[in-house]
Amino acid sequence: MWLVFAVLSSVFAALTSILAKVGIDGVDSNLATAIRTAVVLVMAWLIVFITSAHTGIADIGKKSWIFLILSGLATGASWLCYYKALQMGEVSKVVPVDKMSVVLTLILAFVFLHEKLTVRSAVGCVLIGAGTLLMVL
Repeated sequence: MWLVFAVLSSVFAALTSILAKVGIDGVDSNLATAIRTAVVLVMAWLIVFITSAHTGIADIGKKSWIFLILSGLATGASWLCYYKALQMGEVSKVVPVDKMSVVLTLILAFVFLHEKLTVRSAVGCVLIGAGTLLMVL
């Protein structure tokens, strides 16, 4: 089931890039990011209340709060940079560079989470890096 959600995430991310590039025309990138974030915020809380997930808020531990907040800050920084890059560059070049996050994530997961970096993962990282260079240069 995770694969279905991962594929859907990929589809929605692709739509995000195209829709953002059209929508950001003539709009400050920071303002555009704030609008996008407000929409995501409302949508996320609607889902939380629809699924009754809000009942678990009191059970969230201090460590989880800290790391969820840090993750939110990283997301915000990513979105601000992404929208600025989209405003300044071509989608076909911005998106591949943005997706280098896959390579960085695998490396960080290996270093900090002690996840296995298999030969297949390493080859995939190299290919993603090479593909990004080919698309951007």
